[in-house]
Amino acid sequence: MADTKTVVILGGSLGGLHVAHALLKKHQQYPKLRNTHFYWNIASVRAIIPGQIPDAKILRDLSEALQPYPSKMYELVIGEAISSDFTAKTVKIQLPNSEDVRKLTYDHLVLATGARYTNDTPWKANSDYQSLLTLLHDTASKVEKAKHIIVAGAGATGVEVAGELGYEYGKTKTITLLASGNHVLPGEQESFSSATENELKKLNVHVQKLARVKDVTRILDEGEEKYTVKLESGQDLDCDLYLPTQGMVPNSDYINAKHLDGKTKTVLVDEFLHVTGVPGSTVWAVGDIVSKPRAGFMITQKQAASVAKNVEAVLLQNKQPVPAKGPPVDILACAVGRGRGVGRMGSIRLPSFGVWLAKGRTLGMQMVDQYISGSVA
Repeated sequence: MADTKTVVILGGSLGGLHVAHALLKKHQQYPKLRNTHFYWNIASVRAIIPGQIPDAKILRDLSEALQPYPSKMYELVIGEAISSDFTAKTVKIQLPNSEDVRKLTYDHLVLATGARYTNDTPWKANSDYQSLLTLLHDTASKVEKAKHIIVAGAGATGVEVAGELGYEYGKTKTITLLASGNHVLPGEQESFSSATENELKKLNVHVQKLARVKDVTRILDEGEEKYTVKLESGQDLDCDLYLPTQGMVPNSDYINAKHLDGKTKTVLVDEFLHVTGVPGSTVWAVGDIVSKPRAGFMITQKQAASVAKNVEAVLLQNKQPVPAKGPPVDILACAVGRGRGVGRMGSIRLPSFGVWLAKGRTLGMQMVDQYISGSVA
């Protein structure tokens, strides 16, 4: 039998779990995989609405996903990557609730640690399972109590958060979405942004443009939280709950700066999704940690499939890698509440009903079982 090879996968979310399943299903006696936990963060925008999504629908134990495979094939290590040495082929993992650090040695390494928000929000998994669960519950409780909610940041996440709030509370609460520029969904065509604003207005969401946040002050008023949001224009806005959706940064602190984009801190990769500058091309990257083309679910899926095939080819079949393939066309889809949506395929606008059917109806939660079972890979 060939020598056992070790593949270390950092990150157990969309990209990491996809790669793990793809390798484990094909090569029963080779890889040992080391992961974290699985969080369907796509549905986090709806999970903050009380009673909409049970915990078990959005958070699943990774051991459930790996249980069908023989235990000798993998090892599940829960922890945080704190350093890496791509020449020595090692990574160090800080184990939870302990001062212990574990060094892992690999033949090939897959970076799938994703990104986080700098604010204390549940749009990404910024912490361990219990802390994330507590954050989701606390946010839902605050949403239920608040009379005026400000959502800051009018990118895709901000639009979806505001849409969910407007759908549920548009007639009973004040929902304000702050856009730092002239339009929501910056970077998109003006007509597409305008259509998105119209969908939000149907849900009684107030969109305030040219409203870049300068500072936020949290105040306790007779035991109740209040916020004052100061804009760069000098205007002060008062609210009961402030939900920022800007400030996403890659989880790349454990990687030497020479492998990162100096501005974005994302990982630099070539057309094969090798991390550039690594001896022997033994490190790969997928998902939100990657420098190109942008963060996105379908992009991550394609990257994970390509990396899994390339690791298999290079490590186990002694073949050359092939360039990674992305989606055939760039697609953007935003749910706007539980009844409508906006989207485009390339430059072609998609009907609201079509976006609702494809995404807004379930926010893709039916795919959680596919990731846990491995049928996605």
